[in-house]
Amino acid sequence: MHETRRAALAGLIVASFACASAAAQEIKLTLADQNSPTGWGPSHALQPWVKQVEEATKGRVKIEVYPSQTLIKGVDRWKGIRGGIADIGWCVQGYWPEQTPLSDVMSLPFLPISSAEKGSEALWKLYEKFPSMKKEYSEIEPLLLYTSSPNLLVSKRPVKTLDEFKGLKWRVLGGPPTEMAKALGAVPTLIPMPDVYQSLDKGVVDGAAAPWEAVQAFRLYEVARNYTMAPFYVAYFSLCANKQKFQSLPQDVRSAIMSVSGLAGAKFWGRNFFDTAEQGVIERAKAGNYELNRYQVPPDELTRWTKIAGEPIWNEWVKKMEGKGHANAREVLNTALDLLKN
Repeated sequence: MHETRRAALAGLIVASFACASAAAQEIKLTLADQNSPTGWGPSHALQPWVKQVEEATKGRVKIEVYPSQTLIKGVDRWKGIRGGIADIGWCVQGYWPEQTPLSDVMSLPFLPISSAEKGSEALWKLYEKFPSMKKEYSEIEPLLLYTSSPNLLVSKRPVKTLDEFKGLKWRVLGGPPTEMAKALGAVPTLIPMPDVYQSLDKGVVDGAAAPWEAVQAFRLYEVARNYTMAPFYVAYFSLCANKQKFQSLPQDVRSAIMSVSGLAGAKFWGRNFFDTAEQGVIERAKAGNYELNRYQVPPDELTRWTKIAGEPIWNEWVKKMEGKGHANAREVLNTALDLLKN
């Protein structure tokens, strides 16, 4: 009798140790990034977020980052995460415009986006509010969505009024930004961001649309001194996980990861990846003795630009989305405007 009890007790002890061991077992996740680990965004957002995840999970989760497209090329990231090549990936949603068409509302020109933190907050709240937007990400598990800060006009000559856009050779993205440039009277030019430095230096373009993070990363302050500050447009990004991998994690681990992701994570990434980069540019320019002429477009002039090159493109976007079966496109746009204004 006593031996039976001792055997049962020993069994319980072994089982409890096994459970404790399993609970404490380290979970390793891979993360595919396309940026240099020394860049502003990875240094100020990605790497701190990885530490936040480790702290939130009490050390149970360790994330191994593969930077500079070493694991998955940027244009293949969505497919690679969906297929399980990496557990988590940093995605530029602009690579796949047909994948998340309603989310593209955030990239329309002249939305009242004051900062990347505010834009990121609005994007995540749109995602939470509209099932049709959630459906756009159904193939993967979005941990957070965030936007860039507004693209500035980085130019060799000052641009302060509508008339000064006329004939300006302006590097912008395709789609609505190109239509925006045309409406303002500029000549849109499609050039990859890594080529912008030389294009400005050689006079191939007169100006380029870029957020402060890109100005810092590509040292554009060395070849252009004028910065027209207006919410021309933003890009948006996702940090997404393989759906099957994420769902296989223990519930408490998933909850811990989302405690530093979701809305809080979106705002953190927007602020630290993009908003803080302006100060980085100021410090670098000062250290190199480069002149920075920052010009904040006055409200009256900004309203004029928005009426000409913003609102007509918004309405065209709604018409296009409705034509593709997205009956709530107008509601999505109006909700985005309300979130950004409040």
